[in-house]
Amino acid sequence: MTTHTTRMLIVGSGPAGLSAAIYGARAGFQPIVVQGLQPGGQLTITTDVENYPGFKDVIQGPWLMEQMQAQAEHVGTRMLWDTIVSIDLNGPPFRAIGDSGDVYESETLVIATGAQAKWLGVPGEVELAGKGVSACATCDGFFYRGKKVAVIGGGNTAVEEALYLTNHSPEVTLIHRRDSLRAERILQDRLFAHPNVRVLWNQKVDRFLGDPLAGGLTGLALTDTVTGAASTFAADGAFVAIGHAPATELFNGKLAMDASGYLLVEPGTPKTAIPGVFACGDVMDPVYRQAVTAAGTGCMAALDAERFVAEREFAAQRMVQAAE
Repeated sequence: MTTHTTRMLIVGSGPAGLSAAIYGARAGFQPIVVQGLQPGGQLTITTDVENYPGFKDVIQGPWLMEQMQAQAEHVGTRMLWDTIVSIDLNGPPFRAIGDSGDVYESETLVIATGAQAKWLGVPGEVELAGKGVSACATCDGFFYRGKKVAVIGGGNTAVEEALYLTNHSPEVTLIHRRDSLRAERILQDRLFAHPNVRVLWNQKVDRFLGDPLAGGLTGLALTDTVTGAASTFAADGAFVAIGHAPATELFNGKLAMDASGYLLVEPGTPKTAIPGVFACGDVMDPVYRQAVTAAGTGCMAALDAERFVAEREFAAQRMVQAAE
């Protein structure tokens, strides 16, 4: 067992965590990034990235994360391959224990554990991911300009994705397994009023159809949840929009969360209710969920951590002076 001591411990290694690491390292904090179960975050399973600023050509998600990690290491970040399994927030110093048995002690803690899209778990979903099947219309909708697309779901996320896709597609179909939507009424009104959107009610997706090596998605196999009748629906793209699950299990009972499990922060900041503990990226953002916004909040977390440390050091200095 090894004890690692740092001024900034970052849990998670996606755009938020690595951006925090870059800024923390430049502040002289010699941060440690514990990479977690999915080093690099969701971008490592994303192929084409066309909306990250600074690149006129399409880039690959894994390549972008490799570059961010290399930059973080270049300025003084230590990347450690481990997964935090328990954490004590009664600090500072904050104390975390990894699956390896190693102990991590830090003056500040940056939580960047991210969130994962929920999937249907049906045949063809994994094989056709990135080849017609997606969980992010904002990320991938541009690739389906002028094509026929489907959105699966019935909540706010699904309706918002469907409405967004009308910017690119002349034919958007929302597929829902029930006969009414759970989305807010104002969103439903906008959806039903849009001429490019139609809804298939009482339809369950059984399989995504197509060949990942030859053309990708061609359609969806459906079952009517009322009659049991089987059918197929032709589509060039399908967007699974049944919500996201933030990776916050580690902080249950330790940090405030909303009803969906996202960490609550002071509005406009990455500050949690515990001084010295910051949350950034998708773990605290149920709205935007973009690499560029995650990177921005990672920067904010590092800057706020630097201010937190400076204020503590100043207060300690004043106490010493008062005692002399």
